[in-house]
Amino acid sequence: MRLLQLCLVSAVVASAATAPPQVTYYKDVLPVLQKNCQTCHRPGEAAPMSFLTYDTTRPWAKAIKTAVLTKKMPPWFADPHYGKFSNDRTMAQSEIDTLVNWADNGAAAGNVKDAPKSVDWVEGWRIGKPDLVISMSSAFDVPASGTIDYQYVVIPTGFTEDKYVQFAEARPGNPALVHHIIAFVREPGNPWMKDAKPGVPFAPREQAREAARAQAARQAGNGQRRGGDGGGAGFGDMLAGYAPGTVPNVMKPGQAKLIPAGSDIILQMHYTANGKAGSDISRVGLIFSKTKPTEKLVTLAATTANFAIPPGDSNYQVDAKLTLQDDSTLMDLLPHMHFRGKSFEYRVTYPTGEKETILNVPKYDFNWQLTYELAQPKVLPKGTVIECTAHYDNSPNNPYNPDPTKEVHFGEQTWEEMMFGFFEVAIPLDKTAMDLMMPKRPQRSQSGAGL
Repeated sequence: MRLLQLCLVSAVVASAATAPPQVTYYKDVLPVLQKNCQTCHRPGEAAPMSFLTYDTTRPWAKAIKTAVLTKKMPPWFADPHYGKFSNDRTMAQSEIDTLVNWADNGAAAGNVKDAPKSVDWVEGWRIGKPDLVISMSSAFDVPASGTIDYQYVVIPTGFTEDKYVQFAEARPGNPALVHHIIAFVREPGNPWMKDAKPGVPFAPREQAREAARAQAARQAGNGQRRGGDGGGAGFGDMLAGYAPGTVPNVMKPGQAKLIPAGSDIILQMHYTANGKAGSDISRVGLIFSKTKPTEKLVTLAATTANFAIPPGDSNYQVDAKLTLQDDSTLMDLLPHMHFRGKSFEYRVTYPTGEKETILNVPKYDFNWQLTYELAQPKVLPKGTVIECTAHYDNSPNNPYNPDPTKEVHFGEQTWEEMMFGFFEVAIPLDKTAMDLMMPKRPQRSQSGAGL
């Protein structure tokens, strides 16, 4: 009997020695959440629940397990076979295992002394404390129902010298009503939105919107239209944007967004009624470069408005391309479609004839407008062609489809469609976006004959 007891005790001790340590919130889970989740999962951000503390995280343990196992979270849609991206949100398998183990084994808190140092989040901003906040001067009232035209708000900067922006972030005042924000830089002398009064929300006339659509259609063959999201946008460079899933615009050292002296900021505001009336005052936060950069970033797009998606078509293809007329360096990519968007692909054809797929998004999700930042920026010589192919699902099998019985055309509202292959490039300070898009006119001799 004595021998049997000793054997049992030895077995228990051996089992305890080989059993894996218990996964706890403070020691194991919190570091994973800080790295992958807290950017959004904290008060004032897009996520509906906070993961800053054990008490707020513990009720969601099983949901966290499901989300990471199904790869629903963190959101990331790039096919790993094409391109490498510095902001890849894919979680390591060891991190997934940690969260699953924690949820499966009681979601224990553990010892608070094991917790890593808290991240010093700046409330209300993801870029840190801005040097300057540019804000709407008065609230825009959003009705409970109906279609709201894009609103444009002109905000004079009053800058008496050129400003170089290192970080830029657009923030909605009322995220429940703001579908997206795009902040554009309107340089002095640019006639775009000339009829808009500073500070007063302005909706372009329908004729102007139709003219913008027609312009996009005419230029679809070579992608000459500048970046924007419809409605006449695209006549100023993009400074910052907000939409579900977007992150602030963070420029690398030596690079910046330029706001020339005397420029205005124009906010393009897309409001959506949700059954409850409300108001919004949106803003843009800027952190300026401490030294003069060597390059500036500009946003371009391969885009077209020349499409008609047939009713019920589950895989309708739309193509667009842009031929670069000068050298540049590709930094990031942002595909944009609406509810019927299914997949999106970027390809590059170099002047040598070499072709390369640089991004494939096989399952596009309109709820997450993600920017894909290249791990290694690509030099794009003059003559490089950026080609984009989008597919749309206008069938009843698309659960987000507003109406599979309708033929769908280009339009601003989410029940219409868009096709934008946005991309950002770095260029020398003395170059402009138009240098990249418009062929240079041949020089002429004094006699007027072409050289």
